[in-house]
Amino acid sequence: MTEEVVYKAPRWSLTRAQDSRSAPPVGSRRPRTEVRRLRAGLAFLAPGLLILLTWVFYPTFYALWISFTDSTGLNEPSFIGLDNYTRIFTDVDTRGAIVNTLVYAVSFAPLVIATAIAMALLLNRKDLPLRGFFRTVIFLPFIISMAVAALSFSFMLDSSTGLIPYWFGQVFGTPMPDLLNDTTWAMPTVVFVAVWKTFGYFMIIFIAGLQGVPEEQYEAAHLDGANALSRFWHVTLPGLRPTLTYVIILAANFAFQAFDQIYIMTAGGPQRTTETIVYRVYTEGFTNFRQGYASSLSFVLMAVTMVVGVIQLSINRRQEKDIA
Repeated sequence: MTEEVVYKAPRWSLTRAQDSRSAPPVGSRRPRTEVRRLRAGLAFLAPGLLILLTWVFYPTFYALWISFTDSTGLNEPSFIGLDNYTRIFTDVDTRGAIVNTLVYAVSFAPLVIATAIAMALLLNRKDLPLRGFFRTVIFLPFIISMAVAALSFSFMLDSSTGLIPYWFGQVFGTPMPDLLNDTTWAMPTVVFVAVWKTFGYFMIIFIAGLQGVPEEQYEAAHLDGANALSRFWHVTLPGLRPTLTYVIILAANFAFQAFDQIYIMTAGGPQRTTETIVYRVYTEGFTNFRQGYASSLSFVLMAVTMVVGVIQLSINRRQEKDIA
């Protein structure tokens, strides 16, 4: 009877073979591939980052530094601490500009949102003929520059040569008030121009938001006997809540940055009744050469805009939690 001889490999050779199977090959290309991908990504991002660094980040931080100095744009800036910021709350003209900005925002935002929602509901009807044509026509003013729109309205509203005052006198037999030089009508006039130009843009956003409201909800509300107002209040508005939040923040930003039509149509007058914070920034920085003070006004305006956005977002999130 012969014994079967079984060969047993040395322990060191088995360990070495297992290590060779578990360890990555010496010439692995994975690290090199990742490095190449990283370099390619940075190469694609570099132009955009360079533009942001040159035209956004550097000017922003430089303006922030200037806001703590007595810079005029022509002198060597000297650090003066918070003097520019404290002056904002003691300067009578600046306080008037802040009030005018709030009046403009409170007038513009609700009016443009209400007009945009009304037109969106009308032009979202499937039985409306030529609704695509009307959507395009209403959206067209947004494409026009605000400066061009303001210049056009300035010519049309001119008290001596304007077409609108002429036809007003022909129809009513009495001279029309000089809207651009009247302390009562100047602010409503510039607000109207802004609403006319921008409500078509918000209308398109609301039309897109209406596409996300399920038709089944309208059908259920109709079967329950809800009228048009109830369907709007209980179905349309809740469905438009995310869109409405976005539009409110955007409208507030538009309102706080109002400048073009004011500069062209009223130049802040009459008697500073249309002078907003942005127009005040312009006059302080480029007319009075107080660039440090103008920069501080800009950052206060930015802070107010951010606070309004954060408040609106927090309110929207709280409402969503209550619904959930």
